[in-house]
Amino acid sequence: MRRTLKTTCGTLVAAAAIALGAALPASAAVIPHAAETSPAYFEMTDVTGSKFVVKMTDGEDIEHARALVEGRTDQMPHVLGRIIKRWQPYNHRWSYTIDPASVTFFDQSIEVCDATIPYVEEHLDEVGGAFLPGNWWCGWSTRLVRELPNP
Repeated sequence: MRRTLKTTCGTLVAAAAIALGAALPASAAVIPHAAETSPAYFEMTDVTGSKFVVKMTDGEDIEHARALVEGRTDQMPHVLGRIIKRWQPYNHRWSYTIDPASVTFFDQSIEVCDATIPYVEEHLDEVGGAFLPGNWWCGWSTRLVRELPNP
């Protein structure tokens, strides 16, 4: 049912997450998720060719990511999540990551949360204000390319 709701309301989820996220502290989770499972790591790219690692802890999202990587689906191919302005060893090239508890997928979203991987890095000090309000990022050209072994 959750996957159906996401498909039907992809744009609304992003808009609501941004609206609600602007009023909450950066550590607050906005999108509810099922119980956490063993984490999985996926490499994501975008129109710039840059690579970014997304850590996922929700079982349904992990299964959806695997289906995307394996070509079993093309539904909701883009990643939406809340930026954490902190370096993580599994994503060593970038000074930010996505909160694993906030990861979800979308087909279409509003423009206010769109940016490329390097653009987010270059403007990280502006994230959470007028740029990517509430720290929500939904790169329109993002796509998962492979699952990585757990570090």
